[in-house]
Amino acid sequence: MNDPDLSGRVVLITGASRGIGAGLARRFAATGCQLHILADDPAVHGLAAELGATGHLCDITRSEDVRTTVGGIGPIQVLVNNAGLERITPVADPSAETEEIFRRVIEINVIGTYLVTRAALQTMEPGARIINTASVWGRTAVADFAAYVASKHAVIGFTKSLAKELGPRGIAVNAVCPGWVRTEASLRSLTVMADRAMRSEQDMLDEILAGQAMPGLMEPDDIAGLYLFLASDLARNITGQSMGIDRGEFVS
Repeated sequence: MNDPDLSGRVVLITGASRGIGAGLARRFAATGCQLHILADDPAVHGLAAELGATGHLCDITRSEDVRTTVGGIGPIQVLVNNAGLERITPVADPSAETEEIFRRVIEINVIGTYLVTRAALQTMEPGARIINTASVWGRTAVADFAAYVASKHAVIGFTKSLAKELGPRGIAVNAVCPGWVRTEASLRSLTVMADRAMRSEQDMLDEILAGQAMPGLMEPDDIAGLYLFLASDLARNITGQSMGIDRGEFVS
């Protein structure tokens, strides 16, 4: 199946310098859209040059930076809120470092998503789409990652509320809940989980993948199709949904 034609549509993807975001950027770039990619990593400029996109360096937790950067893009037809931080935050750890990490995860994953969305909405018109990257952990839970799990539950709640609020304006809002995808962030989490369980990473990964209805570790490109579908006219009647793409790890 060919990817949808998004010619002429202005698309903004956050967190697009690596991982899922970079995979999404590559697929969206091939649809004919006017692609803007944003990250707090200078590598975003190199990827933008490679794809013929426009790169933006921005910390999405800083209100003024977000207003200036996102507001300067012009009318946005598709916003993909993909920027996120995944770190271990055991609640029993009394260290100041863990508290700082907890706050940073919430700031990026929740506050940052809110700030970018609010700025983009200033130029959005009927027919626009907002697609938020949540997580399978936003529908379930795992020990020791309370900040990340809480933030992704929040993203799903944010998605549902915005769908109700923006529906009268003709703007659809949905979330994508990826399962295990081969990214730097997920492999870092795998290492932490294996270390705390005193098991090998491969043994831990084998157990995780065995819990899926369709075993196998996905690549970023494997999940891009769902985002493209939600951005296309095929999904014009879909809003307020949190769609899993996790090879059956979570079956609702």
